[in-house]
Amino acid sequence: MKKLFALTSTIALCTATMASANDGLAADIANPDQWAIQTGDYKNQRYSTLDQINKDNVGDLQVAWTFSTGVLRGHEGSPLVIGDMMYVHTPFPNIVYALDLANEGKIKWKYEPKQDPDVIPVMCCDTVNRGVAYAEGKIFLHQADTTVVALNAESGEVEWSAVNGDPAKGETNTATVLPVKDKIIVGISGGEFGVQGHVTAYNIETGEREWRAYSVGTDDQLLVDPEKTTHLGKPIGKDSSIKTWEGDQWKIGGATTWGWYSYDAELDLIYYGSANPSTWNPAQRPGDNRWSMTIMARDPDDGMAKWFYQMTPHDEWDFDGINEMILTEQDVDGESRKLLTHFDRNGLAYTLDRATGELLVAEPFDPAVNWTTGVDMDPESDTYGRPAVVAQYSTEQNGEDVNSTGICPAALGSKDQQPAAYSPETQLFYVPTNHVCMDYEPFRVSYTAGQPYVGATLSMYPAPDSHGGMGNFIAWDNIAGEIKWSLPEQFSVWSGALATAGDIVFYGTLEGYLKAVDAQTGEELYKFRTPSGIIGNVMTYTNGGKQYIGILSGVGGWAGIGLAAGLTNPNDGLGAVGGYAALSDYTALGGQLTVFALPD
Repeated sequence: MKKLFALTSTIALCTATMASANDGLAADIANPDQWAIQTGDYKNQRYSTLDQINKDNVGDLQVAWTFSTGVLRGHEGSPLVIGDMMYVHTPFPNIVYALDLANEGKIKWKYEPKQDPDVIPVMCCDTVNRGVAYAEGKIFLHQADTTVVALNAESGEVEWSAVNGDPAKGETNTATVLPVKDKIIVGISGGEFGVQGHVTAYNIETGEREWRAYSVGTDDQLLVDPEKTTHLGKPIGKDSSIKTWEGDQWKIGGATTWGWYSYDAELDLIYYGSANPSTWNPAQRPGDNRWSMTIMARDPDDGMAKWFYQMTPHDEWDFDGINEMILTEQDVDGESRKLLTHFDRNGLAYTLDRATGELLVAEPFDPAVNWTTGVDMDPESDTYGRPAVVAQYSTEQNGEDVNSTGICPAALGSKDQQPAAYSPETQLFYVPTNHVCMDYEPFRVSYTAGQPYVGATLSMYPAPDSHGGMGNFIAWDNIAGEIKWSLPEQFSVWSGALATAGDIVFYGTLEGYLKAVDAQTGEELYKFRTPSGIIGNVMTYTNGGKQYIGILSGVGGWAGIGLAAGLTNPNDGLGAVGGYAALSDYTALGGQLTVFALPD
């Protein structure tokens, strides 16, 4: 009887711990005075109900304080604020600072991992990191070398660590992690090195690995039920992935998972996207290459997939599908629907029913998109959900060692990882975009573990017959599938947006400006130039009853890789160096947090 009581007590304790992991972080996220998760909330909306700073007074913003990170290279992501503590991260070597906001930002603790610098050349497109996560009194960092670390939020001491990948094979990390229930959801980078992409769940308390789901592979590796996991409403069937690859190519098939993750607590599903198939030479991997370039919905408890949607079958342009999934509740044809909106690298914005995976909208969100004439939206069609490829811009049809010119968008997409924001007040999405095209020449490449496995030479340039710049900041209607307004920018907008109840939207520019615009009209209301180009994500919080806006500046990322890494060959940086060469006329390397507030 004592044993039964002890077992019952243990089960109850575990259940309570799991519930608190849900409830505790959910409460922190719901508190608008804090910024408790990189994406603003589980839905990735990046919307704040704070309105002390609004469209009537935002023009009066001033710099309240600054903090130097002591690190150069690209600063993506944002700080977190939990109570009176701010947690700031850096690119490699992935330092984490805890700043006491109640004590003039005094450094309470600093964590500086000792990582092998040999990791740096294995990282594609700069040594960025998109930030730390918080849950259950712990700060979670996924280091460049794939070590996942749980730090005590009060002391900075390591509570546990787990190794998620092997840099010797090309596996690295640039992403944040997502705490869900009693687990930490973790992705992997390395598609340009021919790794086999996966998502992994670790126990939030112990660091023990709970499950791993691969993007490509056998059914047991995918964590699918061939009869219940669906694609556009139909069961995927047995061997849905490996039969779309030639031989064992899937084992080095890429489809990595280095983007953002969202979670619907009611449906109990996590959502994310998989990246490009390896290699970039499509002739070396015949077939649809499932499930690369795919939106995935999974159960966080066991990783089982509920539904998939492959956006770009047999990718020919490196249009990774990793960008954020933004969850909303909106009316469609008079009926309230649980929606998922995704702005893909391929230049198309997708709206789906996130409960079922039904495709509702697929439209270009940049006017330059030309590689496709559109997606087949007829559910009765054999090509339902597939984009129609324009032969002129098909790198496979044009052949190996042939330079396909004028493809829009470029490989970095009409939008890369820089996250959009959504305002439930306007029901518009605010999207930082790239307005860039490319020439693309695939060539045959052999695989060697830990060595680049790209197989294409690229050059990038502004979209022709346009405003001459390389970016736009747009407002998007996800139901109508159309741009409501668009602001031209000289360079790609590589900063994450923030929408607030003050009827304003913030974003940063590669020249280093923080900008605030009217959420309704796009009218510019404020701008301030920070010390370096901005590829970080705008966040907001309150302290002492005062609202603050925070942004990391530090130029880099794929668009700024020439500056960040000192590259000069126009074709280096996977084609970005030449396209963004003029950036050096406007900004220089840096690493700084700038915090803004209204004057007293």
